[in-house]
Amino acid sequence: MNFSDERNFSSYFIIIAVLVITALVLWNTSLFLQRFKDDERTKIEIWTQSRKAFNSDQSDDYLDLVLLIGGTNQSMPIIITDSKGNFIRDSLGKPDPRYIQNVSQSTIESERKLQSFLQKIKSENEPIELDLRDTVQYIHYGHSDVLNKLKYYPIAIALILFLLIGVIYFFFTTSKVSEQNKLWAGMAKETAHQIGTPLSSLVGWNEILKSEHVNPEYITEIEKDISRLKVITERFSKIGSIPDFAETDIVKETQDAYTYLQSRSSKLINFSIDLPDKPIPVYLNSQLYGWTIENLVKNAIDAMKGKGDLNIHLTDDAKRVFIRIKDSGKGIPKGKFTKIFEPGYTSKARGWGLGLSLAKRIIEEYHSGRIKVLRSDMGKGTTFQITLRKIGANV
Repeated sequence: MNFSDERNFSSYFIIIAVLVITALVLWNTSLFLQRFKDDERTKIEIWTQSRKAFNSDQSDDYLDLVLLIGGTNQSMPIIITDSKGNFIRDSLGKPDPRYIQNVSQSTIESERKLQSFLQKIKSENEPIELDLRDTVQYIHYGHSDVLNKLKYYPIAIALILFLLIGVIYFFFTTSKVSEQNKLWAGMAKETAHQIGTPLSSLVGWNEILKSEHVNPEYITEIEKDISRLKVITERFSKIGSIPDFAETDIVKETQDAYTYLQSRSSKLINFSIDLPDKPIPVYLNSQLYGWTIENLVKNAIDAMKGKGDLNIHLTDDAKRVFIRIKDSGKGIPKGKFTKIFEPGYTSKARGWGLGLSLAKRIIEEYHSGRIKVLRSDMGKGTTFQITLRKIGANV
C-alpha cells in the first residue's frame, strides 16, 4: 500500500465497519423480533390452557398447564437451592441436575464451576423463595440470551453513530482538501501562464544582447537563469496533472540539484554531499524531484538563518533508496514533525507554507515514497529523509 493511500484506506475501513456493524445489529434485531413473537405465542398458549383448566375438573388439564408453563423457559439459567443456599444433591452426593436448568453440561459436572456460576447469577437477580410447606427452596435465575445481547445494543448504536460521524468528517475533510488542491492547481497553472509572457521577452532580449557583443559570461549566466525560469514554469504547469516518469539515475539527479543550489546559495552555507559511486535507477520525474530537493534545502537554509552546515547523504538497501538532508539549524519540536507538512503551516513571518507540503505531495502521492523528519534536536539541527522505491523492488 502506498503511503498516500492511508487516508483513503481509513475512509474505506470506517465505511465497511459501519456496514458490517449495521448488518449485525439488523440481523440480531430480526432474531429478537422472532423471539419476542414466539414468546407472545407462548403467553397466549398458557393463557388458553389456563382458561381450559379453570373451566375443567379434569386433573390432566391442570397437568398440561403445569407442563406448558414449565417448558416455556428455554434460555434463562436456573439453579434451585435449599433453604440454606446449598445445592440439592442426588443419591451420590452430587448436585442434582433435575434442579438445574439451561446450564451447560461441563459446568454441571464441575462443582467449582457450578458454584462460580451460581454466584454470577446471584449478582444478576434476587432469588425467588419457593415455599413447599414442609421445606423452603430458592430459585436463582440469570439473564436470558436475549437480555444479554440487548445489553450490548446501546454500545453498538453508539459505535455506529461514532463511525458515521467519522465518515461525515472524512467526507467533508476530503471535499475541503479536494477544493484546496483545485485552487492551488489553478493558481499554479495561472502563475506558469503569467511567467511565460515575460520569459519569452527575456529570451528575445538575450538574443539582442548577443548581437551587441556583451561579455559572454554575462550571457551564459542569463541563459542559466532563463533555463531555470523555464523549469519553474514547467513545474507549476504540472501541478494538478499526472507527471511523466522515466527510469532515472537518482544519484546523478541528486548531484545536479546539489550543484545548482550550491552555486546560487550564500557562501556562508557549508555544502557537502555523500553519494555512492554507482548509479541507482528509480522511476522518477526529474523536475519534480529537483523541486523537492530545492524546497528541502531552502527550508534548511531558512532554519539556519543563512549560515551553517548542510549535508546531502544518499544510501540504499536491497529495495529502497534513502536521501537525507541534514542542517545545523534551530531544529523542530517533536510535536510538529507531522504538522510542518500541512498546507499553509509556516514558522516564518513571511511565507505561504507550501514548500514542505508540495514536497510531501510530490514524494508520497506522485512517487509512492515517503518523506519525514528523521530526527531533530532543538538548537542543533534537523534531518529530513526521503524514501523511494528502487526499480524492480516492492516496498
